[in-house]
Amino acid sequence: MYMKITFSKQERRFLQQVGKSIYTNPFTHGRHLSDCRLTGLSEDTDPATVLQATMAKVTTRVETLAAENKAGLNSCLPEDRKSLANLFLFYLFHKYLPHLDHHIRLQNETIESLPLECGQQLATELKRFGFSAKQADFYIGLFFQMRRAFFFIKTSLIGNSPCMEKMRAHLWNTLFTHDIGQYAENLVDKLEDFSTLLIGETGTGKGLAAAAIGRSGYIPYNRTTHRFTTSFTRAFLAINLCQYPEQLIESELFGHARGAFTGAVSDHQGLFSRSSRYGAVFLDEIGEVSIQTQIKLLRILQERVFAPVGSHTSHRFKGRLIGATNQDPATLIEQGKFREDFYFRLCTDTITMPSLRKRIDQYPEELELLASHLVNKIVGDGAKTLQERVVDVLRQPQHRDYHWPGNVRELEQAVRRILLHGTCRLAGKKGEPEQTKNSIFVRQPTMAELGSLYCGFLYRQYNNYQQVARITGLDRRTVKKFIEQGETAGKV
Repeated sequence: MYMKITFSKQERRFLQQVGKSIYTNPFTHGRHLSDCRLTGLSEDTDPATVLQATMAKVTTRVETLAAENKAGLNSCLPEDRKSLANLFLFYLFHKYLPHLDHHIRLQNETIESLPLECGQQLATELKRFGFSAKQADFYIGLFFQMRRAFFFIKTSLIGNSPCMEKMRAHLWNTLFTHDIGQYAENLVDKLEDFSTLLIGETGTGKGLAAAAIGRSGYIPYNRTTHRFTTSFTRAFLAINLCQYPEQLIESELFGHARGAFTGAVSDHQGLFSRSSRYGAVFLDEIGEVSIQTQIKLLRILQERVFAPVGSHTSHRFKGRLIGATNQDPATLIEQGKFREDFYFRLCTDTITMPSLRKRIDQYPEELELLASHLVNKIVGDGAKTLQERVVDVLRQPQHRDYHWPGNVRELEQAVRRILLHGTCRLAGKKGEPEQTKNSIFVRQPTMAELGSLYCGFLYRQYNNYQQVARITGLDRRTVKKFIEQGETAGKV
């Protein structure tokens, strides 16, 4: 009778520790600690060194089992099967990381689903370790999702401050829950009903966080075509609700039927109709929509259905809903501008994006790190001399202790001005707008003059009439009038 292999207590502890490393959020210190325990290295060892040692130890164990003809799930006792599967999955995932990264770069350039070059080879190895063809397809999809999520979270949301590290870990849990093993077994295709609300000031990166979520959903792998069923570049759809007048928002979101209103000469597919079940729809500035639109969005969240404008035919919404606002939802609810039931249905998961000033307070080097990253983003990698010039300007005394009200978006424009002129003036610094000081303190201005000065001051920071209107509590037309009057009078 064929004897199943058994593991010693030490070997079982090793396999269990491998499982802990697999299931631990990679953006937490816990993952580093788990790998340290696996390798026996101290906690203060460089994480890259620890990961390399972890892979070496796992590889050695797999190769030893293969040499003994024991590298198969059917060769062990039932109680050890899951732990051994974790060992093989850990080994293959890290072995194929370069191939997965290559596919991400290729796929990011097109909306067509490209063949996974390593797909057949990876499937063959999975089956060799004892996984069924169906399981192999599943794990190829999961491997690619995990690597995409890590790639987009790590490369899109730069920063070493504790609040940024916490936010990246939160994004990972949004995609995989706090237990990726539970996710893999029960929730892979059931997270579409888990909506997310992003809260944060203008320019903090809410759109980047939403894109990281929307492009990192699970997409099934097709072994016949060696492709994923859709491209992740198709999976994320976004709209800024402030860009559309109220009468057009519903059409853009839900679509419309021919003849629904004057000018509707043909059927129009809205954002929710075009959504992929493996992706997400991002509604930026969701705090700006009318109560009527909120009611229709609530129906989507509760029933997953919607009807185009002018149509009685219901359609199913497939995908996750992500909303974002730079306003406090509680304040909006108190003011009667946001339905409480809509808010509670939307905030399954709420992520607060940290302001740049908070990030710098926690980690002063954050500003220089971000500035260097933005230079690379603008001119390409390797621009070390330009990075140093930009950082030198931002180190100047007159730029210290600046609060960056426009956050990373404002910093990016400051970097551009430095690249152009070798220096920059930061809006909103104490003592900078000399005309404003003279107007207020040297003479007594009228209310109209005060309105022009204040609106002009805000407009120089945000370059957006709608944002100024939100801050001042004025309507957009009044804001524009104040700013134009100030420009004519030479005050702003």
